[in-house]
Amino acid sequence: MTTQTQTETIMQARAREGRPGTGVRRRVRKPWSDIALSVWGMLVMLFLFLPIIVIVVHSFNTGRLLAVWDGFGFDAFMSILTKPAIQSAVRVSLLTALIAAIIATVLGTLAGIAMARHPGKWVWWFLGLLLLVSVTPEIVDAVALLPFFVFLGQDMGVTMFNDGIVRLSVGSSLFATAVVSYIVRARLVGQDARLEEASADLYAKPFTTFRRVTLALAMPAVLAGFLLAFTLSLDNTIVAAFVQVSGTTPWPVYVLSALRTGLRPEIAAVSTIMLLLTLVALALVALVLKRAGDSATQIARTMTGG
Repeated sequence: MTTQTQTETIMQARAREGRPGTGVRRRVRKPWSDIALSVWGMLVMLFLFLPIIVIVVHSFNTGRLLAVWDGFGFDAFMSILTKPAIQSAVRVSLLTALIAAIIATVLGTLAGIAMARHPGKWVWWFLGLLLLVSVTPEIVDAVALLPFFVFLGQDMGVTMFNDGIVRLSVGSSLFATAVVSYIVRARLVGQDARLEEASADLYAKPFTTFRRVTLALAMPAVLAGFLLAFTLSLDNTIVAAFVQVSGTTPWPVYVLSALRTGLRPEIAAVSTIMLLLTLVALALVALVLKRAGDSATQIARTMTGG
């Protein structure tokens, strides 16, 4: 028997026995714990997103009430164009979210740069205050803001605080400012500060260094913070319900008032549009950070302010 024949005989015997080294891979069964965790993860995702799926599906309901399915169609989306009250509420929400995002971006960017470039004990105290703003219940903010705006607008004579858009914008920018501060600080902490020192050594003015070096390094985080602040300001329901002025009713308050007469499919239609707007904004945040060279881990770290 030749050597080749002996080798083939041994390989065939091992294949029949299922032994390794035969070139035949045995199918490895996953442990039950991995299967259980996978199923549990799918159930958690379903629990989180099922309400959103339901409201999206019901936005295509042709019935008069949201809870009663009558048929599939785009009547709810078309009715938005014929109802001035809905158009006004959406317009107020988008305008106040834009103004609040601008306020939060300016204040949060300056705060984040200060914390990253001038470290010290004060930073931890300041971060504690920002954390306090982040975790304070919205009802507390709303109760505090209402008499504050009344004091400024009526007692102090600052008439701008009697305007509903101003009240809503300032109220919505509180939490968003803290978020932008976290994001910008997280971005600059990992950047080399020697670039700014080199700019100063080349006799660049402080404002020029800030504009062309510091702000350029922080720009991806600034844009991400702006988009996140915009999305966060769209649904500040409790604060909006307290500080709104007649004639400037935002969308969340409009939905709350619609509960008294029964939710209609156009409520779900506008909610679906705002959901898509939020998803687009988050996608732009990830795209901006990715184009800046961040990895997936860095993008998640920046967006969460870690």
